[in-house]
Amino acid sequence: MKGALRLLYPPQCVACGTPVAAQGDEPGQLCPVCFPDMRFIAGAACTRCGVPLPDDGTGADDPLLSCDDCLSIARPWAQGRAAMVYSGTGRRLVLALKHGDRPDLAPALATWLARAASPLIGPDTVVAPIPLHLRRLLKRRYNQAALISGRVARAHGVLHLPDLLLRQRHTPGQDHRSAGDRFANVAGALAVNPRRAAAVAGRPVVLVDDVMASGATLAAATDALLAAGSGPVSVAVLARAVKDD
Repeated sequence: MKGALRLLYPPQCVACGTPVAAQGDEPGQLCPVCFPDMRFIAGAACTRCGVPLPDDGTGADDPLLSCDDCLSIARPWAQGRAAMVYSGTGRRLVLALKHGDRPDLAPALATWLARAASPLIGPDTVVAPIPLHLRRLLKRRYNQAALISGRVARAHGVLHLPDLLLRQRHTPGQDHRSAGDRFANVAGALAVNPRRAAAVAGRPVVLVDDVMASGATLAAATDALLAAGSGPVSVAVLARAVKDD
């Protein structure tokens, strides 16, 4: 049956739609044009925010490896991972999912993030997305972070709580703001859903979002969870913005 379906619907590059050779059943294949422009994060990376770091072959497994930002900015979460750099093909895919009405990209992107987030997830972990305000959700019709987080939780067989966090107020977009403005913009904007507080009491939580730039939104979400009595919080993002891009 699968062979017949591949004849009718041959595999396509997830980024551009060009037909590609079948390579198993895992979603997210890339064509020879799009693949070189994709920067998956592997090897040495900051264990707090996932940003790639220079790799001399000696520090990739160092649990204390941190970037300059995480050494200078207090991160309320414990650990962080990212699947790819927010540039090139990765940026196009995230923007298509987020603003291009392409929820069909979620399975492929979630597969990549589930792999990257593996070190963060144990059997008692709760996975939850960064929420959208109702006004933005009605406009977009779906929360891209929730589409990803549900599949990440399913891949690891852990509890998914898509409504764990609530947006208490609508906040303008974070694009083109300074780091300080980003933190001020989301201060106090997120809260734990009272109906879900008992479910995360003392339990580790992995927060999922599409992109991390300054980390302001993830910090606000982490603060809300810790204040509500959760266990340690980690963050997992599809793409990490880097300063040289």
